[in-house]
Amino acid sequence: MPLAREESSPLFAGTAAGTLRLIFYLAMALVLMVLDHRNGWLWRLRYATAIVVEPVYRLASLPADGFHALGVAFADRRMLTEQNQRLREDLLLANAKLNRMAAVAEQNQRLKELLDTQHSLELHVQLARVIGVDLGAYRHRMMINLGARDGIKAGQPVIDAHGVVGQIIDVLPNSAMVMLVTDPDHAVPVVVQRTGLRTIAYGSRNGQQLTLPNVPMAADVHVGDKLLTSGLGGRFPQGFPVGEISNVEAAASGMFLEARAEPTADLDRADEVLVLHDLAEAAGPPPPAQPAGPPASDAPAPASTTAAPHTAAPVSAKPASAQSTGTPP
Repeated sequence: MPLAREESSPLFAGTAAGTLRLIFYLAMALVLMVLDHRNGWLWRLRYATAIVVEPVYRLASLPADGFHALGVAFADRRMLTEQNQRLREDLLLANAKLNRMAAVAEQNQRLKELLDTQHSLELHVQLARVIGVDLGAYRHRMMINLGARDGIKAGQPVIDAHGVVGQIIDVLPNSAMVMLVTDPDHAVPVVVQRTGLRTIAYGSRNGQQLTLPNVPMAADVHVGDKLLTSGLGGRFPQGFPVGEISNVEAAASGMFLEARAEPTADLDRADEVLVLHDLAEAAGPPPPAQPAGPPASDAPAPASTTAAPHTAAPVSAKPASAQSTGTPP
């Protein structure tokens, strides 16, 4: 059975008609290229086609652009959150360092004031650090880090750069208890700086003030008067600030005036204090200086030289071995 012949033939068949079509198409291509080169028709056509096709491209790329925008937004938000957290931590750390530097500067200032007090008064003192505070209703005391091993003894006065803090009442091997001037059981002889009136300042139960209950009615005492240690009793050296009068009124009995004073020492803020080793000087002239003699093996000193009095010198101003220059016979 004969096969059916295809109705369509190739565009450029190997016949004369196909060759003519090829030449015709080539001629048209050359004409179009020349016209496009001179007039730019194809560029205009491409430009118009791009205007029509561009919205289609944009519409097709909307989902990808949306997902990309969401990813960037979440990434930026996470990055901003982390950066904000880091900045907040850095700010807190900087504030903590600043507060610590301020505290250290304040502590250095207090230490400088204590050292200035020691140098200006030429006192024999020991610097102690406060390691405990007891400010109850009936006890106003503090614990310091010096004890019997450091030469601390009961009864020694304790001061700071502003005034009298109290006195030592109990000594342990490595610590000591200080009774503050505001303790209800504490009393210190004082003198009014302006008038020279002598009286006694007692502690109070509120822990913030001193009381002077036995001021004569005719005494010249006013608010703002300074109270200094009088040196009586031999416990506190003379001339240390104790307080400042804040209130004066008649006592309940009507026979005396009762005054209240604010302590000058920083009792509630002190971190370092000074323990005094020098007591107040006793009345009378100092003992005569004894000439140095030859060695005991060559010329022993008389027995009378060992009986020279030493009551005028402070008790702890010299070691016990240095208070006698003579040698027993």
